[in-house]
Amino acid sequence: MGRPENEKPAELYYDIQEASKYESNTRIRFIQTMMTERCIELLNLPAPALLLDIGCGSALSGEILTENGYMWEGIDISRDMLDLAASKQVEGGLMQYDMGDGFRFRAGTFDGAISVSALQWLCVPPQKNDNPFKRCCKFFQCLYECMVMGGRVVFQFYPENKDQL
Repeated sequence: MGRPENEKPAELYYDIQEASKYESNTRIRFIQTMMTERCIELLNLPAPALLLDIGCGSALSGEILTENGYMWEGIDISRDMLDLAASKQVEGGLMQYDMGDGFRFRAGTFDGAISVSALQWLCVPPQKNDNPFKRCCKFFQCLYECMVMGGRVVFQFYPENKDQL
C-alpha cells in the first residue's frame, strides 16, 4: 500500500469511507495521539493558548489539544473528514480550506500551530496545472500572517519506517 498523497488529491482520497476507516483505526489513533502530544511538548506554550490545527481531519489531534487545555481552530480540505469531526461535537472550530490555496484569519490570531502528517499534500498538486512551489509559498505566507509575533509552529510527519515511532 502506497502513501495516500501519492494516490489522489486529499479532497478525493478522504471521502466518507476513508474518513471513517481513518477515524476507527486504533493504530492511527495511537500514532496521532503520540504525535500530537509531541507537538504540544515542542510548542512549549501554556494552555489556554489558541492553536491552529492544519489538516485537522476528523479532529483526532483537536481532541488531544482540548484534553490538554488548549483552544483550537482546525482546517482541512476534506468535507467528509470535517463532517465526521463535527458529528463528534468537538470543542474546536472547523473550517474547510485547501491549505495550498491559502486561508484567511485575522492577523495575529494564533499563538501556535500544529500539523500532523498533512504538509506533504502541498507537494502533490491536486490539479494538473497546480504548482507545488506556489502552493507552499501561499501556505507559509498565510500561516505567517495569522500567527502572533513570536508564535510557534510544529510540523510532524508519519515516518516511512514504523520503527522510528
